[in-house]
Amino acid sequence: MRGARRLTVATLSGIMFGFVCLALASSAPGALPGPAAWQIVAERTLIGVAIGISALTLGHWSLHGIAMGALFSIPLAIGGLMAPDNPEFGKAALFAWTIVLGMIYGLLIELITSVLFKAPGAARAQPIPG
Repeated sequence: MRGARRLTVATLSGIMFGFVCLALASSAPGALPGPAAWQIVAERTLIGVAIGISALTLGHWSLHGIAMGALFSIPLAIGGLMAPDNPEFGKAALFAWTIVLGMIYGLLIELITSVLFKAPGAARAQPIPG
């Protein structure tokens, strides 16, 4: 049951940060295409799902969140390379910021899941006596 709770909290946190990321992306000049908007929300949700089901042991929960956020932000960052040119924000900056923000979202998702809701990952969880 512990794994289901972790997956639920992490996924809902990922959805929440997906909409936060969408709001940040929508504040840029120009209209954000619908498929790009859904990709942003889906990719950030995927970070939450991945954190929820991951059994990686990276020592500390914060490293786990940062690593998962970076790893699962790569597809979104590559998609950003296909965005139209913007003189205020280059493609390389968009690529880098997508991954950096993914690392931050991953850290926050893991913080919410592991610390606030006390649902540590499978590799870090204590065995249930009995």
